[in-house]
Amino acid sequence: MGLHITINGEVREYPEGITYGEIAKEYQKDYEHQIVLVMADGRLRELFKKAEHDCGLSFVTLKDNAGYATYTRGMILVMMRAMYKVSGRLFEQNPPENAPSESGKAEKESRGGHHIGRVRMEFSLGNGLYGEVDWRSAEHPDMGEFLQEVKQEMQRLIAQDMPFHKLTMGTEEAARLFHEVGMYEKEKLFRYRLVSNTNLYELDGFYDYYYGYMPPSTGMLQVFDLQPYEQGFMLFMPDKKNPKLLPDYKPRKKLYDVMQRSGLWAQSQELNNVGDLNRAISSGSIEEMILVQEAYQEKQIAEIAERIRQSGNKKFIMIAGPSSSGKTTFSHRLSIQLRTLGFKPHPIAVDDYFVDREKTPLDENGNYNFEILDAIDVEQFNKDMSALLNGETVELPTFNFKTGKREYKGNFKKLGPDDILVIEGIHGLNDALSYSLPRESKFKIYISALTQLNVDEHNRIATTDGRLIRRMVRDARTRGTAAKDTIAMWPSVRRGEEENIFPFQEEADCMFNSALIYELAVLKQFAEPLLFGIDKDCPEYAEAKRLLKFLNYFLGVSSEKIPANSILREFVGGSCFKV
Repeated sequence: MGLHITINGEVREYPEGITYGEIAKEYQKDYEHQIVLVMADGRLRELFKKAEHDCGLSFVTLKDNAGYATYTRGMILVMMRAMYKVSGRLFEQNPPENAPSESGKAEKESRGGHHIGRVRMEFSLGNGLYGEVDWRSAEHPDMGEFLQEVKQEMQRLIAQDMPFHKLTMGTEEAARLFHEVGMYEKEKLFRYRLVSNTNLYELDGFYDYYYGYMPPSTGMLQVFDLQPYEQGFMLFMPDKKNPKLLPDYKPRKKLYDVMQRSGLWAQSQELNNVGDLNRAISSGSIEEMILVQEAYQEKQIAEIAERIRQSGNKKFIMIAGPSSSGKTTFSHRLSIQLRTLGFKPHPIAVDDYFVDREKTPLDENGNYNFEILDAIDVEQFNKDMSALLNGETVELPTFNFKTGKREYKGNFKKLGPDDILVIEGIHGLNDALSYSLPRESKFKIYISALTQLNVDEHNRIATTDGRLIRRMVRDARTRGTAAKDTIAMWPSVRRGEEENIFPFQEEADCMFNSALIYELAVLKQFAEPLLFGIDKDCPEYAEAKRLLKFLNYFLGVSSEKIPANSILREFVGGSCFKV
C-alpha cells in the first residue's frame, strides 16, 4: 500500500521509499526558482530524505528564507572541501566507521606546500560572507591565486553534481574527529551538548558539522563568486530577491571595520564562539565577563560623545538602526556621556512625526506601512528642526499611538549654545528626512546588534536571529504579543530595513555595535517558553523549532547580574531608563 501525499490540495499516491527530492522533481516546472527543501506537515525536510507516512507537502525554494539559508550552508561546505583539498589537508580526516562507502574513504594525498591551519567564516557583508584563512606557517600563497584555484575546484564539484551525505555518529566521536583536523571550535561546542549523537555532513571524503539543513547535491549551487577581501576573502551569494543573479557588490568598509573591531575584542577576551561562552559560564566567570562587556560598550559610547564634541557645531545627532538594536537605551546613555562634556542633550523620536493614521500609506497587502519615509510628516519635521537651528522656540509634537493622531502638549524647545538634539528614528541616516538641515549640523550614528559570537568555525550566528529573539522577548513583556505574531511580522520588518536603513549604513559618521557577547545565554531563559508555546499547526512552528535548536547550544545565565543601564535591559526588563 502506497503513501497518500497532499500537494496543492490534491491527494496523490506514491510508493513507499520515495524521496522528497523525487517528488519535488515532478513539480519543479511549476516553480520559478530551485526547490531546496520541503515542508511535510509543518516540518522542514531535506530532499534526500524518504517520505515515511501520509502527509501534506509544500515546497521551499531559494526565494524562501529557509531555502536561501540551505543554499548558503551548501555553498560553504563546498568551499571548505575545496579549500582543504587545494591546501593538501583534505584527507587528514579519518573517516568514521559509518562513512558513505562510495566516497567516504578517498585516496590519501599530500601536496606539500602551504597547509591551512583554520578557515573561519566571520560575518556577512551585504550579499557576501566574509572569512579568513589561518596558515600553519608564516609563508603562504598569494590569496588571489589560492582563491582562484579553490574556485575552480568548487566549480568542478558543482559540475559533477556530487551528493551531500548525512550521517549520525556519537557526539564524543565527532569531537575527536574535529580535534584531529584542528577544528577546535567544533570540538569545544560538542563538550556542552547533552545529546549522545550528532549529525554530520560528508562531501567527497570531507566531514563537517552544520547548524541547519543541506541541499541534496552540489549541482544546484550554480551562482557564487569567491574573491580576496581585506585580510581574508568574500564568498558572494545570489541576490535574495532574484536567486538566479549575482548582484554587484557594494563595499561596506565602515561595517567591516566595526565587525572586525568587535571580533578582535572578543578574541582578546578568549570568547570567539559558543563553546568559549559556555566554558566561561560553567567556570563561574560569567559575572565578571558581563561587567567587562558592559564597560567596553560604555567606553565606546564615551568615545562617540568625544567625537561629537571634537567635530564641533553639531546640533542634531541622528541615530538610526534596524529593529531591536537598542536605539532607545543607546540614545539615553549617549546623552549622559554628552552631559559629562557640557552638552545639554534633548531626545526627539522621529516617530512623533508620524502622519495621522488614516494618512499612512498602505503596503501591497493593504496594511499600514509605518516603515517608509512617506509615513513621516517630513515637511513638518524639517520646518521644526530648521526653526530650532535658527534659535526659534518650537512646540514639538507627541504621537498618540492609541488614537493614531499627533498631539501637542506644551513641549516647547529652544536651542541654546550647549543644547543638542538626539534624534532617533529608522530614517535618521537618510538625508531625505532632514533635507533642510546643513550637513555640517548633523552627526549620524548607525547602531545595530552585530553579533560577534559564532557557533563554531563554519557556522555564524546571523545578526537577524539575535534581533528577532530580542524583539520576541520585549514584545511579549511590554505588549503581550505572542511569539508566533512576532515571527509572522518579522519578514515585513526585514523588508523595511533592507529598503530604508541598510542602503544608508555607510553614510554614518560612526557605527556602534549594540550586541552583547553574553546576551543569548540570558535571552534563552525568556525566549524558550515563548517558543514552546507555538503550536505545531501554526505556520510559525518551523521557525520556532529552528530557534529552539539554536538556543539549545547555549548554557543559561540569570539576568540578575545585568546592570540597570544595560542595553539588554530594554528587552528583558528592569531598565533604569524609560524604554
